[in-house]
Amino acid sequence: MLKRIISGICLVAIAVPSLYFGGWLLYAVCLMVALIGNFELLRVTNLQKTPLGICAYAATIAYFISLNIAEHRYTTLILVVTFLVMMSVYVFTFPKYKAENVMWAFFGIIYVTVMIAYIYETRMSDNGIFIVWLIFIASWGNDTFAYFTGVCIGKHKMAPVLSPKKSVEGAIGGVIGATILGAVYGALVSSKMAGVIDNSSVAFAVASLAGALLSIVGDLAASAIKRNYNVKDYGTLIPGHGGIMDRFDSVIFTAPVVYWAIILLNSIGL
Repeated sequence: MLKRIISGICLVAIAVPSLYFGGWLLYAVCLMVALIGNFELLRVTNLQKTPLGICAYAATIAYFISLNIAEHRYTTLILVVTFLVMMSVYVFTFPKYKAENVMWAFFGIIYVTVMIAYIYETRMSDNGIFIVWLIFIASWGNDTFAYFTGVCIGKHKMAPVLSPKKSVEGAIGGVIGATILGAVYGALVSSKMAGVIDNSSVAFAVASLAGALLSIVGDLAASAIKRNYNVKDYGTLIPGHGGIMDRFDSVIFTAPVVYWAIILLNSIGL
């Protein structure tokens, strides 16, 4: 427990200044998280040191470079080229790799790289210095409220095979708690959002609600992958927490949801 607490403090010490200052600091942190996350995911199927793995790392770096070039004009191109290169590796080394190896390596780029990049994209958007915190309010706020609600009144198992300790009551409590936190946070920064979002309290609550719901899916999806491959943790980088993928499994799903939720809510004038 002590290791978990100390690791948690260290994570916060890295996350807070990175999110606050944004720019190249957050860019470097997100890129590093994406690279390590890809490594951990590839290691599940022993592809981390193969040509397919190298393609995934190169694609991750190229994708992040593209985020600052011509308004993302080349992001789709990078994904297409990566897929073609991976298929070329598959063809010219046949039968060394199976088709599912290529699918797994490419899946990691979408699952980890593209999704993590939304943290940086959110921070660099208009008023991103305020919006980006919603990603973690929805994700980690949901986790915290779900834990305490589950401990207090949890009775009905939500996914007994994937995560026996998670309850329906805990999930509901987590979503409600994250939504309330989003509303309160929106009210606190409403003066900063004037002229950008008309009712930040409502918009942030809705975005946090959507993010919290998907964070549950993200958490269970990571557990499902580990169950499929008989893996306890993705890594040991963060003592008491496991690897990057163990700690950011819900954030990966929450980041794009919050990003697009705010854009869509803003477009309809909420």
